[in-house]
Amino acid sequence: MIQADERHRGHAIIEQVMAELKGNALAHLPSGRFTANAAWLQLAVLAFNISRAAAHAAGMSTARMSTLRIRVTMITARLARHSRRRFLHYPTHWPWQQEFMTLCAYATGTGPPQAA
Repeated sequence: MIQADERHRGHAIIEQVMAELKGNALAHLPSGRFTANAAWLQLAVLAFNISRAAAHAAGMSTARMSTLRIRVTMITARLARHSRRRFLHYPTHWPWQQEFMTLCAYATGTGPPQAA
């Protein structure tokens, strides 16, 4: 029973990854050429792995790629510099500010830009 449960859970994870890739990058395989499709597949898997790592770093480990892209990556913000410091101008009541700041601090190692 335990082995069957482990196998089922492993299969469910693979199905989720395949659904995620088919919904994003693999929906648009570029050509009938094998080498182009192989390169596209490798780039899609690389982007998926980077987005999973970013989601984990931002504390959104269960978020899908599209959710991560909408909430953290595609933000309506402007990065500015003043007196050798970075400032981030973003909407006042942005609900995913903490996740973005956590991801910035994790990715750069120097801390997030200051909010302005």
